[in-house]
Amino acid sequence: MNSIVEKVTDRIINRSMAHRASYLRNMEAARVVGPFRHRLPSSNLAHGLAVCQGGECQALRGVQAPNIGIITSYNDMLSAHHTYEHYPAIIKKAVATAGGTAQVAAGVPAMCDGVTQGEPGMDLSLISRDVIAMATVIGLSHNVFDGALLLGICDKILPGLLLGALQFGHLPMILVPGGPMRSGLPNREKAQAREQFAQGKISKEEMLAVECASYHGAGTCTFYGTANSNQLIAEIMGLHLPGASFVNPDDPLREALTNAASARVCELTHLGGNYTPLGQVVSERSVVNGIVGLLATGGSTNQTMHIVAIARAAGIRINWDDFSELSEVVPMLVRIYPNGPGDINSFQAAGGMAVLIGELLSGGFLNNEVLTVAGEGLERYTQRPALVAGKPQWSTGLGQSLEPEVIASVAQPFSPTGGLKVLDGNLGRAVIKVSSLTDGAETCIEAPAMVFHTQASLEEAFQAGKLDRDLVAVIRFQGPQATGMPELHKLITPLAVVMGRGYRVAMVTDGRLSGASGKVPAAIHVTPEALCGGLLAKVQDGDMIRIDVGAGSLELLVDKAELAKREYAEAELGEQRYGVGRQIFAALRSDMLGAEEGASSLFTYVHEKCKVNFATET
Repeated sequence: MNSIVEKVTDRIINRSMAHRASYLRNMEAARVVGPFRHRLPSSNLAHGLAVCQGGECQALRGVQAPNIGIITSYNDMLSAHHTYEHYPAIIKKAVATAGGTAQVAAGVPAMCDGVTQGEPGMDLSLISRDVIAMATVIGLSHNVFDGALLLGICDKILPGLLLGALQFGHLPMILVPGGPMRSGLPNREKAQAREQFAQGKISKEEMLAVECASYHGAGTCTFYGTANSNQLIAEIMGLHLPGASFVNPDDPLREALTNAASARVCELTHLGGNYTPLGQVVSERSVVNGIVGLLATGGSTNQTMHIVAIARAAGIRINWDDFSELSEVVPMLVRIYPNGPGDINSFQAAGGMAVLIGELLSGGFLNNEVLTVAGEGLERYTQRPALVAGKPQWSTGLGQSLEPEVIASVAQPFSPTGGLKVLDGNLGRAVIKVSSLTDGAETCIEAPAMVFHTQASLEEAFQAGKLDRDLVAVIRFQGPQATGMPELHKLITPLAVVMGRGYRVAMVTDGRLSGASGKVPAAIHVTPEALCGGLLAKVQDGDMIRIDVGAGSLELLVDKAELAKREYAEAELGEQRYGVGRQIFAALRSDMLGAEEGASSLFTYVHEKCKVNFATET
């Protein structure tokens, strides 16, 4: 093991000891002897059997068959979730063949940041993660299931499923992916077209044609954003079957892997001899593996909140210092858009997860001694599945990358350090995605601030030509409690245009950018947020700000005496808290913790100011 990876792992274990022990005690106390459904009185159980037919009803009445719950994020509006339309029928058949039964326990909402980007609905995106967690808990609360399959893939859906599922961590669960869409128009061409449209060089109809050529079928978007970061992290944490993450929806292997996951979860229940509960798969060591995978691939900055929240749900305490220290030693091994020209299909063709995990294991950057849904040891995930006689068979993979320009070796990495950096200074703590700082982007920028309270106001300034200068765009009052922490990716295009005109450009915000942050240096997730007393609320137009990636600093270069005299800016949030249903989420928004604490409302009671412990920690 790399000494720093080992050190950080041990630190997290020690930091989490009391919380983790309490969580595991509660999960162990939830176990029973025999199927969970038979703990219910007959009248209660009858409601769960009312629509069952034939052999399924007999199996549920019996005491041998495990009953598997299905939590699905299916909808037929969004490409990634449309793939799940027929999964319940496929799963029920596969589970029956394995000697069990399966029932759809709940559907959870699945919204798309791509559709809501720059629109009012984006303010509900991060909050939807908590809603998904709650819906998952409600679906499983009938307490008739011996295991579960979680059908979720995109930005907030997979993390939300895990936040809820870990409240039932005594059950085995497997995440079942849907796969990425086939490659369409290259992402770089799409980005160039967006810049042309922002400058009025192409029409809206031409822009729509470009976008539709990029997003053109079932599956996740092909760039390496939060959705595909979710899948990579899930697999490296042992929550998918090996090699399941990036098989396209129309590949026959996709359905075969779903069948295999359905059979496998039956084997992992407490009714057999291979009991593997979710709460033990998500461990301190597997969480570190997830962080390492994120850093080695330059994945989505959203994961600096999602992994924190997922870990917390399992009684594990991590923070951005853990990310930062690991980033200093974990090498960058993957280049796919926005960090390179290829996409997630290029990554899969180069050898995919088997090659990546093999490289990281060989370099001592991953904890191999972990429990996974495939069994003991992460080395199982260096095998690749292939379709043989209609079923997946796993064998030792390629061993090395087929495309070194996409997946590099530990011996010759793209960079000796990871894809994310934590910044710290008088403006607060923030995250910056360094893996995408290409095409002339600077790593140390000092420039005057231009302050905005909305995305629209920055776009208006761009159209008016007011951004043609060196600047640090400060977009504040975008944090969790202010507006629910919307993603501001739409602003990268105008800022990239200004940057392309030869100006020094950067962004500082308490909002989000995700995995598609692009080439503009952006200090994001600033905490404390402006609404909660962060110094961002005292920044004025013309103030000098320095972002120094090498030094890991984020500084407002204004004299302390001057800052002490300034009043905090007023947040004008009335219009941003009403419309498209935003008003109904006021209670959740007001309880959301800071970005470094996971930006969730589910863990309010572990916040120091509350002096009360979260239920799983008492």
